[in-house]
Amino acid sequence: MSADHLTGRSAVPLSKEGLASTGSPLTGSDGGGRTPGRTGTAGRRVVIILLGLVVPVLILLAWHLSTASGFFRPSQLPSPASVLAAAVDLVERGQLATHILISTQRVVLGFLIGSVLGVLAGALLGLSRIADVLLTPTVGALRAVPSLAWVPLLVLWIGINEDSKVTLISIGAFFPVFTTLYLGLRHVDRNLVEAARAFGLNGVRLLTTVQLPAVVPALFSGLRLALAQSWLFLVAAELIASSMGLGFLLTDSQQTGRVDRIILAIILLAVIGKTTDALLGVAERWAVRRWA
Repeated sequence: MSADHLTGRSAVPLSKEGLASTGSPLTGSDGGGRTPGRTGTAGRRVVIILLGLVVPVLILLAWHLSTASGFFRPSQLPSPASVLAAAVDLVERGQLATHILISTQRVVLGFLIGSVLGVLAGALLGLSRIADVLLTPTVGALRAVPSLAWVPLLVLWIGINEDSKVTLISIGAFFPVFTTLYLGLRHVDRNLVEAARAFGLNGVRLLTTVQLPAVVPALFSGLRLALAQSWLFLVAAELIASSMGLGFLLTDSQQTGRVDRIILAIILLAVIGKTTDALLGVAERWAVRRWA
């Protein structure tokens, strides 16, 4: 018996004319060469983006009004124009791009290292009962250690170079990826795993064919949390004898009383963090379509 008999499909191929004569719609076209689904999706995305900009615009407006009316003194909250002037000044000095690029490089490296280690540890503890029993309490205890508590130890062991900063960011990225992957693998349907084993899948093939695809959404949730955590750990990392970077700009501006630069650093961290999260969201949608 053929697959056409099992699915109930006709074995006779139909042309576009034949489909039209039977009243069946032509898939993927509205007759004019356009794809209504794609057009509608693009329109919805534009609407979502515009709606997402409503609150930031309202915050910017409230910020401008509160400073223009004298509700806040410039030493408390500088105006948006003052912050923009501070950004222009740093651009003219050739410093702003350097701050952004150095911080982004540190975050990307730390995020990649921490995520890879998190995936490996999560897969090990999520798939091995012995490793779970032996290591889960220790990993859980390390997860509770505050980020700043690692700084003195990293300075002592590694020094005040780039390695210590990237290592601290890696620690921040490790735990969200590890936790989500570990819990996701623990909750994979056992019937699905047993069915795969019945078809001869074991070890790495079972992991890559069945178990990891089943936890793709959970894994990317962990990756996005890890990316956000990496930006959080950046400020702590750049406390380690840094002379450039957005975290350094933040702390240095605090010491010199440049509130306009403090606000600028916060805005840049928010915008760049959201941009990197959006890029990871694109990768997530592709991976879900590909494997999940």
